Amino acid sequence: MTISFDSHADGIVIQDPIERRTFSLHTFDAVHPVAVDTDSFCFPVDCAVRVRTSGLRLPIPTAVYVRDASGEMLTSIEGIQHEELPSGTYTIELCPPIKLYLHVEGTVSISASFEDVTIDFDSVVDVIIGGRSLHRRPAGTVTTTTDPEDMMAAISTFGAALKTTSPERSFPTLRGHPPVVELGEELHVPDGLKPPETGITIEVPPEYGSIFPVAPLAYYLGAKLVPGNTPRIVTDEFERPLDTPLGFEKEVERILKQTFLFDCITRTEGLYPIDLYERQEVESMVDLDFETLYDTPSAKRLEAYLSVPYSLVAEFVPDWQLTTHVSPISDNVEMLPFLVNDLAVIRTPHAKEVSASSIQVPAVEQFVRGKTRSLSESAANPRSFIEPEPSDSLEEVWVGDDAPLGASKATVTAFQNRLERSAKDGDIDITVVCNDIEMSEERDLADEVYGSGRDLPFDVTVRYELTTEELRTVLESEAQFLHYIGHIDENGFKCIDGMLDAMELDSVGVEAFLLNACQSYEQGMALIEAGAIGGVVTMSDVINSGAVRIGKAMAQLLNSGFQLSAALNIARDQSIIGGQYTIVGDGTINVVQTESNVAVVLVIESNGDSFELTPVTYITNRGGIGGIVTPRLSERNRMYLASGTLPSSTLTKSELEENLRIENVPVHVNGQFTLSYSVDVESI
Repeated sequence: MTISFDSHADGIVIQDPIERRTFSLHTFDAVHPVAVDTDSFCFPVDCAVRVRTSGLRLPIPTAVYVRDASGEMLTSIEGIQHEELPSGTYTIELCPPIKLYLHVEGTVSISASFEDVTIDFDSVVDVIIGGRSLHRRPAGTVTTTTDPEDMMAAISTFGAALKTTSPERSFPTLRGHPPVVELGEELHVPDGLKPPETGITIEVPPEYGSIFPVAPLAYYLGAKLVPGNTPRIVTDEFERPLDTPLGFEKEVERILKQTFLFDCITRTEGLYPIDLYERQEVESMVDLDFETLYDTPSAKRLEAYLSVPYSLVAEFVPDWQLTTHVSPISDNVEMLPFLVNDLAVIRTPHAKEVSASSIQVPAVEQFVRGKTRSLSESAANPRSFIEPEPSDSLEEVWVGDDAPLGASKATVTAFQNRLERSAKDGDIDITVVCNDIEMSEERDLADEVYGSGRDLPFDVTVRYELTTEELRTVLESEAQFLHYIGHIDENGFKCIDGMLDAMELDSVGVEAFLLNACQSYEQGMALIEAGAIGGVVTMSDVINSGAVRIGKAMAQLLNSGFQLSAALNIARDQSIIGGQYTIVGDGTINVVQTESNVAVVLVIESNGDSFELTPVTYITNRGGIGGIVTPRLSERNRMYLASGTLPSSTLTKSELEENLRIENVPVHVNGQFTLSYSVDVESI
């Protein structure tokens, strides 16, 4: 299945059944899409249709790029802007939840605001609409033995997935998924998976602890990875040591981030000549000619980038999404393609052991998601946990046998489950199960939140007090998300007629889940092994009142389009028990699509008669690091690299009120979490 175009009363409904994304494109006239070939476009599209209309309206704000017949950029429209284009042949690139291109001949008028975008053609004309799924599948499968040099050869193929080695590789859509790696009896690299000819080689000792951390850098640079006594980057004209006083892993991380940042800046000389904030800030600080660098070969460009001290530009590197702690054992080579696909920083593990008792809240009488008791009297949990050394990334991921605290527990099975996900038409299926009537408060809150305020096809089902067979049916269904409220212990899920042990399930159809119950880690891991992709679990007993706050915040954030991991990172702060929740599987999964490439939390601080409003952006699995965003309050056409905190704006009370009513997004108001439509500006 591929992109579909279906007419409706207001225009066209466009669907991507693999990524489960839907977008309505409104037309000025009733239309009947007719399938056509895709030859009109200079950019890749999966399929295209022709309609006749005098204009189109996108019901959300989005970036618009207009090109001539050769693909050269004529203008870009972001924020509040109006453009008039004379009669000609145009390709118009649109960036809603599904990537769209328009091919049209004639005059074009484009008006953009922070509510919508209108494209007027002045008369009824033929418009060809092309769509491209952002779904990325691995470039193939490489087999390697446990021999370190064979692993180096396998990792060297990762760069073959790059769709370009130009600075545009910093766009997430131009970085293909590296080939899957499987352990076998001999090295086998299929034809077509040879590394690109960049002239860059990375040398490291042939041992897992040196090989794994350089995999993301080798991928991004399109470099060959070969054995060497001293870790270093080598080209025909320069070499850069990696084993510096800073430390090997930290040096590799810095080079990846610095190269990525300068690519994001240099690409403004290419296909997307936009006004990028980071370029404006960095350009005067460095002695680099970005116009010349854009056309410079990869190796020479890298040499120029690395001539700049990292400390000079570090503050402009976007917040990195993932740091992964990967045990240096042969089996974990199979995880590398999935981590590299997210451009994760990879470290060998440095962690401390933490006892279960140390993460419990103070011993008071509370209603726990088990029974009313003193938490100090809870059944002893013999498990001990691993707490990885923290990094400055938004999420920590643990790849190893232990149960981590403060980090997601990733398994190769979860990522394989995601790859095997089949296309599906229809609504976004969310199931809320409450198996204890005493916890109905969270059930009601979740029922109110999911699907609210979103112009998307939702099917929210609320169930309670299920039998083991009924819960089994829910887990085997193909729902996108399960929000479970109830009791879990070492025997499984508590149902009205007994216990259901997820370890006994042959298959699970649910993609993602929140098991808001005591000690749900083991059951969550069992769901992943049986077919789920990712979920939120607890590591110990949780107080019911705190679990309700966590559950409500998670529902609000997931409904706003946040990834599972980002939602949990924010929701943890809503209760003292937040540290007892973690992710199992793939935490980058979204339950609900965002309107753009990013999800946003607005941070509001009162300052007398004025207010400081600061947007904090989080990337989604639709985007990836390297995307761009235009804040509603930014200078005209000024764009920023997504992921992280954007510049603050000082607003009056009326200006703040106006901005909070544009879209119902998560906000922190003087440290308190809520949604923007719920904020009473008069009371701040």
